[in-house]
Formats: sequence, C-alpha cells, structure tokens
Amino acid sequence: MSKIYRVAIVGCGGIANGKHMPSLSKLDQVEMVAFCDIIEERAQNAAEKYGAAGAKVYTDYKEMLKDASIDIVHVCTPNDSHAAIAIDALEADKHVMSEKPMAKTAADAKRMMETAERTGKKLTVGYNNRFRNDSQHLKTLCEAGELGNIYYAKAHAIRRRAVPTWGVFLDEEKQGGGPLIDIGTHALDLTLWMMDNYQPKVVLGKAYHELSKRENAANAWGPWDPAKFTVEDSAFAMILMENGATIMLESSWALNSLDVDEAKCSLSGTEGGADMRGGLRINGEENSRLFTKTVDLQAGGVAFYDGKSESDSDLEMRLWIKAIDENTDPVVTPKQAYVVSQILEAIYESSKTGQAVYL
Repeated sequence: MSKIYRVAIVGCGGIANGKHMPSLSKLDQVEMVAFCDIIEERAQNAAEKYGAAGAKVYTDYKEMLKDASIDIVHVCTPNDSHAAIAIDALEADKHVMSEKPMAKTAADAKRMMETAERTGKKLTVGYNNRFRNDSQHLKTLCEAGELGNIYYAKAHAIRRRAVPTWGVFLDEEKQGGGPLIDIGTHALDLTLWMMDNYQPKVVLGKAYHELSKRENAANAWGPWDPAKFTVEDSAFAMILMENGATIMLESSWALNSLDVDEAKCSLSGTEGGADMRGGLRINGEENSRLFTKTVDLQAGGVAFYDGKSESDSDLEMRLWIKAIDENTDPVVTPKQAYVVSQILEAIYESSKTGQAVYL
C-alpha cells in the first residue's frame, strides 16, 4: 500500500484556498491534518472543508511543527515569512513547499536552500505556471533541441490595470516589492526554465512609481490608496547571462499599454523560436522557407491523466508528492528558485542605484 502523507497548511488565505488545498484534496496519498493561520477562524474553516478526521487547528506554526506525524508543510503566507517558516519546518524534519517567490530576499532564499541540503528534506517553490499545457509542451521542445541554443528571450508579465488592492500586496515591508516580485517572478522562472540557464552575469533594471500616485484610478479590483501603495507599479530589466544570452523582463500591475500578457515567455534560438502569446507558436526555417505553426494543445498532452482532465495546479501537487514518494528532485528545485530571487533582488538594487549589478 502506498504511503499516506500527512500535510500541514500554514496560511489559510487566498492562495491556499485557490490552489493548494483543492488540488491536494484530490490526491489519494494525501491527508491534510493541520491548518495554521493567525486568524483562527480561517484555519478552522479550512479544517472543516479539507481536513482529515481529527485535523488540528493552530494559530502558532511553531506549535504545529512539534507534531512529529506531519510529513509535509505548505507555506502560503506573505513573502516576508516564507523563509522563517520553511526553515523551521525543514529543521523539524518536514518536506516543504513554499509559495512563490522563494523568499523576500536572496539571502533568505539561500538559507532555505542550504537548510534543505543539510537536512536532506525536499524543498520546492510554487511556480505553478510551469505546469500549464503550453509550458509543458514547450519545455519538451526545448529539451529536444528544437530551438537550438536559446540566446535571446523575453519574460512577459504585463497588466494594464489589475492592481491587487487586498491583503498585503501593496506593502513593501511584507512583500519586498510589487508586480516584479509578484507576477514578474513567474515569467522569469518560466523563461530560465525553458532556457535551462541559471547563470546570470549582470542585471540592469528600473522600477517605476508613476501610476500608483493617482487618486481614484481605474482598476480591475477598485481604486487603490496611493498612501498605501508603497511598492512599484511596474519594473523592467535586461539580464545578461554568463554564456552571452540576453533576457528582457517586463512586469506591471498598472501600465498604459494594450500589449498585455502574464506569465508568458518568448524565445529565440539558433534553430527556431517560440512564443506563448495568443497560444503556443513555433517559428523557424525549413527547406529555405520560413514557417510559423500554432500548436494544438487540446488533443492529449499533460491535461489528461488517467482519462481525467488535470489542471496545472493539480499536476503541480501530484508531481510534488510523487517526487517525495520516489525520492527524486521536485520539478522546481531550490537552486532554480534561488537564482530567480537573486535576479529579482538585483533588479531592485539596480533601480535604486542607477547602476548595473554584477552577480
């Protein structure tokens, strides 16, 4: 009989309810046995909806970690607490999935990575966009060498007016930043993963606080309070890799642009190119003629598992538990997530100093 993994959830807010708990609840090998939140009612509601028989509720995650029967901890809290909770959980002999970004700072991300290495426990980060149909197919093409050496790429995370006005999203102290660390992180992770390139050399970036100053601004989730908007509203960067490859990163919550796309990338290689904008498109040259083709992602592929439709979040959770069960590396490794954090921090530093940052 397969092992049943006992999972604890720390932070029972939006991301836990929107992704982690619904997808974990579909796995036969998982029992959610502990729920922790600083608001006890949220933890209680989560336990009632998703908890196994006898599931416990906590407001202090350190008390929860004393339970030796817990195998896995999912960290679904604001960015500034990812590292502390994850490190304590790893030290308590638990495997850990932390929501993205890995941590508020690169130093904290490194501490998480080093703790996982020392304790021998699994650590992964919730970059769920890797598990979309188009991402999975494009990764297969990249690994097969269909695009050749990818030397130029764009990471897209542009919203025209979709500033999240709830929770701590606008709080720089809690989050570490705005759209760059929130959605730009997804686009950057996706791009590095496709390129299989984790050796950044130099970063030049700029964060802007322009539209955030406006009163009663048009916004998908209602107007924001400029006094509380302490993070950037957009940020852009050029990243030069050790092998000479170049990545252009664009991110915004509020930008006067119709060229919107989120958690997507465009790739240019020696043998072909690809982009995820308006579907997955591949371009190249064949028999001295240029071609462009759109990939049909509805016919088969990773969306079908044992005859059932599987969402990207469902696939993410299933493969995470499988990595633990089979003692293999998770799809998102700590080293990969750490490099993303390094680059994001370098962009913010470059913006503050006006200088390029060498890594």
